[in-house]
Amino acid sequence: MAPIDSPITAQELEILSTKAIAAKEAAYCPYSKFRVGACILTTSGEFVVGANVENAAYPVGTCAERVAFGTAVVAGHKSFKALAVATDIKPAASPCGMCRQYIREFTNGSFPVYMYDGEGSYKVMTMGELLPDSFGPGDLGI
Repeated sequence: MAPIDSPITAQELEILSTKAIAAKEAAYCPYSKFRVGACILTTSGEFVVGANVENAAYPVGTCAERVAFGTAVVAGHKSFKALAVATDIKPAASPCGMCRQYIREFTNGSFPVYMYDGEGSYKVMTMGELLPDSFGPGDLGI
């Protein structure tokens, strides 16, 4: 994992992590019991949270990352600085494959994803590391 020049301040990272960890409390996960919280920092300085929402028909559930990005986009945000994802396990879990492509829709390869474990420790990776050789709207001429 290459070092990342953080595009966010220490204070922004503190808020981002606190909100992602707290968002786990809102998770609706009666089937898996796997709580996930997420928080996005927009380029306008707003923090948008999400939590996973499961469904009895398993594929219908929605991951915390997609809840957060969907909420942000509906609120008019299209530009983001960082994402934090928090789980209760150790080591920290990374976004699933579907979420990686979803996140990539609104970010680029240098976008940082901070992944928090159940003890509050984190690792950070870029979208380029999480989804190498990816494509996004720019590759489709959008």
